[in-house]
Amino acid sequence: MHSPKTRYLVFFQYFGTNYSGVMETLTDQPVLGVQNYLERAAQNLRPVTPIKFYVSSRTDTGVHALCNSAHLDIQRAAGKPPLPESVIVSALNYYLKPEPIRILSAYRVSDNFHARFSALSRTYVYRLVTGCSHHSQIPVFERDLCWAPKGDHLNVPAMQEAAGSLLGTHDFSTFRSVSSEKPFKSPIKTLAQADIRPSSGFMSHHYEYRGLQFWELEFKSRSFLYRQVRRMAGALVAVGQGRLAPYRIKELLEIRDPLAYPLNTMAPAAGLFLKSVEYDEADLETEGNAAK
Repeated sequence: MHSPKTRYLVFFQYFGTNYSGVMETLTDQPVLGVQNYLERAAQNLRPVTPIKFYVSSRTDTGVHALCNSAHLDIQRAAGKPPLPESVIVSALNYYLKPEPIRILSAYRVSDNFHARFSALSRTYVYRLVTGCSHHSQIPVFERDLCWAPKGDHLNVPAMQEAAGSLLGTHDFSTFRSVSSEKPFKSPIKTLAQADIRPSSGFMSHHYEYRGLQFWELEFKSRSFLYRQVRRMAGALVAVGQGRLAPYRIKELLEIRDPLAYPLNTMAPAAGLFLKSVEYDEADLETEGNAAK
């Protein structure tokens, strides 16, 4: 006999440049997913059965996460109590040391909790920098962490006007890339937030003389379609560059065809961060407080 399984929710972050995305890949692939490393580290917890991470939010190659989440079940040998959340955090981080992946916190949750389906919302941030005439001018400490679109500046008021068209419930077919999910996943999504605001770069106060300006585009919804955030961000940047009129965003929504999306407009992966995944607090209070 073995001890009953215990389910945990973990929040984790990663620098996504060198991974194929967050999801697991075949182990013989030259570039693995973040999930591969999480599960490899988890086997050091000496479970009775292999541990699988059920990730809440998929991210593509090169996309980062300030905070993603996943649930996992741990079954221990007979007579052994459930592992404390603090041990989950410290042990996984110990075995993840070589990788830019870190466990932020852990919660014991009920057996019917699901990291993906129990999530109330997800928030993404897309980072831009203006003032670079070429991407090679991005500061070394910002490399792979932002996008420097062409042009010295962006018409931010026009972008904000256009972003307003994205808010609310729409068929976002034009703003998703064609993929295997298309026949199965509804394109109807409700965008609760689409903000554009100035931001600061990493240590940017040390190179103010360069005249660089950082911006953040923030989007919040219960869920998103494949590459929806990158396509929305790219379209808004095109508005800021004057390549698209603000009203074109509404027209693209109404067309409801991914093939109508303007060519060479999607924002690159490097500037995209999954900022947070939100849950009902009651779901996280099932077995006590989180470990920090």
